[in-house]
Amino acid sequence: MQRKPNILVVGSFMMDLIASTPRAPREGETVVGLRFRTAPGGKGANQAVQCARLGAQVTMVGRVGDDAFGKILKGAAADAGVDVTHVTVDPEESSGVGQIVLEVTEHDARNRIVVCPGANFTMRQEHIAWLRERIGDYDMVMMQLELPMEIMETVAAWAHAAGVPVMLNPAPAAPLSDALLGCLRYLSPNEHEAALLSGHAIDVSHGVNADDLRAVTDYFRGRGVGKLIVTLGENGSLITDGLSIERADSVHMDKVADTTAAGDSFVAAFCTGVSAGLSESEALIFASYAAAITVSRMGAIPSLPTLAEVKELMRRRGETRIPAEKLSGLE
Repeated sequence: MQRKPNILVVGSFMMDLIASTPRAPREGETVVGLRFRTAPGGKGANQAVQCARLGAQVTMVGRVGDDAFGKILKGAAADAGVDVTHVTVDPEESSGVGQIVLEVTEHDARNRIVVCPGANFTMRQEHIAWLRERIGDYDMVMMQLELPMEIMETVAAWAHAAGVPVMLNPAPAAPLSDALLGCLRYLSPNEHEAALLSGHAIDVSHGVNADDLRAVTDYFRGRGVGKLIVTLGENGSLITDGLSIERADSVHMDKVADTTAAGDSFVAAFCTGVSAGLSESEALIFASYAAAITVSRMGAIPSLPTLAEVKELMRRRGETRIPAEKLSGLE
């Protein structure tokens, strides 16, 4: 029997506080919302849970506060099968919070998010010291940018030295050092993050502009990134090493309920797929189906699909590009 992929996620926990409204307020304005609810999330936790629900063996490294939100956040990850042994608790700082205004229309939903990192930003080198000798045990290391940058750089350097591929999802966008970029197998921004980081916008008004994409790719390749994955919303996604480009169309659902965790679902599904033996082009397709289910549901962690749900959507859509046996190791 094929071994399940072993994935390490070094990232954030955030409790999402979600206010749904038919219209986002303007400056100085108060509007009456539709409903309020909370949902466990954080880019790191979202990606860890998605990998676990798709069948990977997942270890999460993160930090929460000694509060009710912290207990809920750890519990949600553990309930999904994530190993939270190495999630530490800050006795003084609150757990991270994401304040989300979700503008809901008849066919669409758009979000505006304010993140208060809390305990996520109190992670220090002593909290990850155990990884130095153990990081070679993993098939993939996944990171985002909701932890201190020195943590990201340290973990990436250890993984790179051990020959373990590193995926960085650079969100929220922040300046990245050459030392960090040079350790990455994959960098996965959306088109907005790619523009902010590279200084080159990608025009998607009439499809993906080839010259824009080449400028962005050359920028990141010139700074040491192995392969660039760009998610382009309704224009799908692509992966390029500067020489060739593989593309995948987006998978459309009848209704978009909440886009909050769509990117996390996509990145996690890609990493799970590649680690399980899919080709990169197959992993893009697999990730597109996972993200499609995610946007059709409310919340972050609650919206993330299982492997069975992704396979069922692929079956209903007549998807034949991913051989069934290639996903058998995840079952």
